[in-house]
Amino acid sequence: MLKIEYTLKDIDTVAKKILQQSTSKTFLFKAEMGVGKTTLIKALVKALGSNDTVSSPTFSLVNEYQSNTETIYHFDLYRVKDQNELYDFGIEDYLNTEAYLFVEWPQLAENLFTNYNTISISLEKDSFRILKMTEN
Repeated sequence: MLKIEYTLKDIDTVAKKILQQSTSKTFLFKAEMGVGKTTLIKALVKALGSNDTVSSPTFSLVNEYQSNTETIYHFDLYRVKDQNELYDFGIEDYLNTEAYLFVEWPQLAENLFTNYNTISISLEKDSFRILKMTEN
């Protein structure tokens, strides 16, 4: 398990450390609203070498970003009501790629993933965050 205490000014260093410590390209993000999941994903996409503008795919469900060497898919499953919606937009196509997968609000789809990292973030006092990454 990786555990990091950080502030937003350290986010780029945190992103690099996460990528160095991971053996999987799939990351499931668990945190309350407003804790910084999308902000961390922006830093991860940047650390992977992409210059794309990163935003939460709250309504589109998935955004795609490109670096020189990697494809990155960013999911936001907050509004998904059941797994049928996931299959309707073709989630299995994304699961069978070599791309990076960053998934916000993954609880409904967690059983669809294998070999993934769970990243939990909690907001502490004085704007400190505690991140825990476990491999599953």
